[in-house]
Amino acid sequence: MPPDRVRYAAALSEHPDPGVAVGEVVGQVLDRLGPSPDLAVLFTTGNHAEAAPRLARVVRQTLAPDHLVGGTAVAVLAHRQEVEESPGLALWAGRTGPVTTVRYEGSRPEVSAPAGSTIVVVADPFTLDAADMAAAVGPDVTMVGGLASAGNRPGDNRLLLDDEAFTDGGVAVVLPPGLGARAVVAPGCRPVGDPYVVTGSDGNLLLSLAGRPALERLREVLDAADDQTRDRLRRGLHVGLVIDEHREAYESGDFLVRSVLGADRSSGAVAIGDRAAVGTTVQFQVRDADAATADLRARLRGLQASGALVFTCNGRGSHLFGSPGHDAQHFTDGLGTTAVAGMFCAGEIGPVGPAHHLHGFTASALLFDATTSALTA
Repeated sequence: MPPDRVRYAAALSEHPDPGVAVGEVVGQVLDRLGPSPDLAVLFTTGNHAEAAPRLARVVRQTLAPDHLVGGTAVAVLAHRQEVEESPGLALWAGRTGPVTTVRYEGSRPEVSAPAGSTIVVVADPFTLDAADMAAAVGPDVTMVGGLASAGNRPGDNRLLLDDEAFTDGGVAVVLPPGLGARAVVAPGCRPVGDPYVVTGSDGNLLLSLAGRPALERLREVLDAADDQTRDRLRRGLHVGLVIDEHREAYESGDFLVRSVLGADRSSGAVAIGDRAAVGTTVQFQVRDADAATADLRARLRGLQASGALVFTCNGRGSHLFGSPGHDAQHFTDGLGTTAVAGMFCAGEIGPVGPAHHLHGFTASALLFDATTSALTA
């Protein structure tokens, strides 16, 4: 297809030299899309973190997008490939129409955007409360994005916005209505055992579930599980907080998944990576490759798109599926487009129902020109 008819393109380089890598991705996008797109999104692995500001400037000078956003990650993806534990540079570009840039500063920034618009955000996990930010997004706006994951401490990540680079807060672009934008959030865990109502809590401690110590309920789940599930629970235990308490039954995708951080045998309390107020329904969760694959396929079934930005959890990839490329392949093949790029995140942002949340172990994606076949509409 000639460049003047293509709206979105993606490119990937695994070259260890950042100068060569940026030349490769810009050249691929120019061949596919042509110069001067409205938006460029640049994702780079930690190997190129120090060079990230310079790489963004090169993209701005050579591809000449109106605006650029991006950040550093432990791994990146484009097309059907995911680059883990080695140098990677992914570039996505699109003709989206007018784009507005946003810089989020402080731990709890205000979020404002016109109704019908879409926000793409990359934030630092150490200096911005992404859960509060996501919760502040109204139902008439779509926000999709993720937390930079290349660094293990404050100051290690790089956030890119046009010609500037930051190590804190967040960076974002606001896209106009009319792009056929659609968010997809696919979980990577499945619930095990029974759901319980929280009957006692203190901060991030679950004290009691359905009237009994939380640790006792957890032991019940472990005792009732089959050997394979029990082994997975012991290697990576999570808990799901129900999103919609009005549902009669809960299944994968109905929870905000959080890590179980530890337990106190003397008190029977279980510490989790969030707060669960008394009256909240929770259910223990296990990371499951088969369930994650089935859920992603189900959410993409019948969909087509001209492009996609993917923010997948750094606990997925080869850590969950045994080899790299799983999510990239499913989005590329399922949507029928090669204009797919993204990053592995320390937390993913996306809507479930009318509200936005910070997720864990999900693949959260923004589709462009998304359509649904008549058979699944």
